[in-house]
Amino acid sequence: MPRRVVQGGALRCERCRFTPRWCICAGERTITCPLAIDVLIHQREFWRPTSTGRLIARVIPAARHHIYRPDRPLDGPAIRLPDRELWILHPSGAPLPATASPPSLQILLLDGAWREATRMMHEVEGWGRLVSLPMTGPSRYRLRQQHDGGNCSTVEALLFLLEALSLPDEHTALRLQFELHVYAGLRTRGDKAAAEEFLADSPLREAMPELLAELNRRRPRES
Repeated sequence: MPRRVVQGGALRCERCRFTPRWCICAGERTITCPLAIDVLIHQREFWRPTSTGRLIARVIPAARHHIYRPDRPLDGPAIRLPDRELWILHPSGAPLPATASPPSLQILLLDGAWREATRMMHEVEGWGRLVSLPMTGPSRYRLRQQHDGGNCSTVEALLFLLEALSLPDEHTALRLQFELHVYAGLRTRGDKAAAEEFLADSPLREAMPELLAELNRRRPRES
């Protein structure tokens, strides 16, 4: 397991940021994707264990993450790729184009609270095409309260895009990593009832039964 660090007064895995009792690194699977993916993570979000932007950067090795600091200008040329069309995902953008070739696209995801993401959007909107995803249905990001039914986590936006661009293998692999992230987050909080409810209709039960059994194995002492 990756080494442990003390964060917020609790011992946590340096990689997945969950407590050692609920570390999910054993279930981590890397994902390759024809999209070029960049995640602009607000400096506040970067340190939150619940961040799904960090999850993307962790399980998609080719994805790049950039930390946004309000007091520092962004280096656009260092982020934009010259040989790809840049899409910036944000609800205020234009509808998703009807046709697109994944190998020709660079996707910029904005990871932060709603106000943080909006501020970041205003700084990068001139870099490329602002794209809105017609996402519907409730979010499965049970680690934070989504006050607006149209607001979903950063990784859920990417999941929707992968499905829309007909990348089912990448979608399935990332969905499992996201579900594991949410489940471990709920268990880390001690909310066993919510975790079991979440697991009831999760693909994790069939895809990773051995890992779930190991995570739930009784230990002499639980941290």
